[in-house]
Formats: sequence, C-alpha cells, structure tokens
Amino acid sequence: MTVFEELRRVVEVGGRAVVLTVVTGPDVGAKLLVHEDGSKAGDGPAGLALLAPDALRRGRSHVIEHDGTTVFADVFGPPPRLLAYGAIDTAEALCRLASLLGWRTIVADARARFATRERIPSADELLVAWPEEAIEQVKPDLGTAIVVLTHDDKFDLPMLTAALASDAFYVGALGSRRNQERRLGLLREAGLSEAERDRISGPCGLDVGAESPAETALSMLAEILASRAGRSGGPLKGAPHRIHAEPLAGKK
Repeated sequence: MTVFEELRRVVEVGGRAVVLTVVTGPDVGAKLLVHEDGSKAGDGPAGLALLAPDALRRGRSHVIEHDGTTVFADVFGPPPRLLAYGAIDTAEALCRLASLLGWRTIVADARARFATRERIPSADELLVAWPEEAIEQVKPDLGTAIVVLTHDDKFDLPMLTAALASDAFYVGALGSRRNQERRLGLLREAGLSEAERDRISGPCGLDVGAESPAETALSMLAEILASRAGRSGGPLKGAPHRIHAEPLAGKK
C-alpha cells in the first residue's frame, strides 16, 4: 500500500498519523507515514520515525531540521480534545472557549449533582465518573489535553496519576503554589518520578492577571496552545521566531 493510499485510510477512519517528507538531503522526496501506534508505511528512512511522537503531539504541520536534512512533517488527525476533571464554572468557560477553536470538550466529575447540562451546557460530553473511570472512558491520546480543577485530593491525586500515565500532551492543575508543592510531595510519596511530576503544569495557565473563571480559562487554554505548538507563551514583541507556525521551507 502506498503512502497516499494509507493516508486516505487514516483520514477515512479518523485516525492520527504524520507523513514525514525529506525536503533536502540525500533522500529528498522520500516519504514515511507513521501511525500513532508507531507502525510505518513508505520509502523514507526508518530513522525518521523517531520524529513522529513529537510531531503528533504538536498536532500541526511543520518543518524539522534533522541530521543535516530538512523534513516536512504533515500531521493528520481528528480535532484536539480537552478533558476537564471537575464540573465547576471554569470548566464551562474552558468548554466555551475551546469550542471556538474546533476542539472537542469533555467534562468529568464523580459528583452527579455537578456534572449536569444546566451547569456545563457547552461541553460536548459529560461524564459522571471517578478519575480512573474517566481516563478509561476517554482514553487520552497525543491529541488530548487534561486539566484538573477539583481542589480535592481524593479527586486530584488519582486523576493526575492516571493522566500522567496516559499519552496526553498536556496535564495541568489549578491551585495555589503552596497547594501545588504539597500535592507534588504527595505524588512523590506515591512513587511518581521527578520526570512524571515535572509534566504537570501547575498552577496551570499563563501569567495574564486572570481573576474571573472566563479569564482563568483563557489563561489556561493559551498555555495549552503554546505547549502544543512548542512555544513559551511569552510576548510576541520579544519572540525570536515567526509569529505563526513555521511554513514549508521556501514558502512564506
């Protein structure tokens, strides 16, 4: 099966894959399609597959400089997903904003009286589920961001633990710096490694002086977008890179 035939199948079933095309170098023109599970198709150098996980997490097409060659990573997949655990007003604001970006939104909470359409009308999906159950139902992949909003250890700790064991490209948690340090200590005692704990963005969001739930949600979603694009989220005025995502080499 050719790369194009395999790519059409991926698109038809709503799968996720990246086509890596050598733009400069000895293998110019060679293509390698890499699925989310690591399986491959095409005549491109097998070593290109090492670039696939980061490219899929980034979720958008971009140019990569690799071992003296230029590679164009063309990413295909369904819309990103946002899983918010904790059916609070910030979750509703997150869903409203994320829907404007075309993302699919899921809100989960073990408390049935909170996870209702009256409280969270903008979510695409509502789950009444404990953290492990929510992760099992959603099955976070490389296109999923997770935020934990509950401020309650009986929810926060198992949700963060389960989220960090998933393929989610972003894991964030609300809470003060003091509470974040306390929670990280509990996760350390529970056996999570430093590398796992470092994946948590907490307090999550960019420093924009947010106060209201809507402002907090905007701050959080901005950090999620920056993380997915491999950007710091700082002011564009002093940024050393292009304003928009990098184009294919040779194009403006």
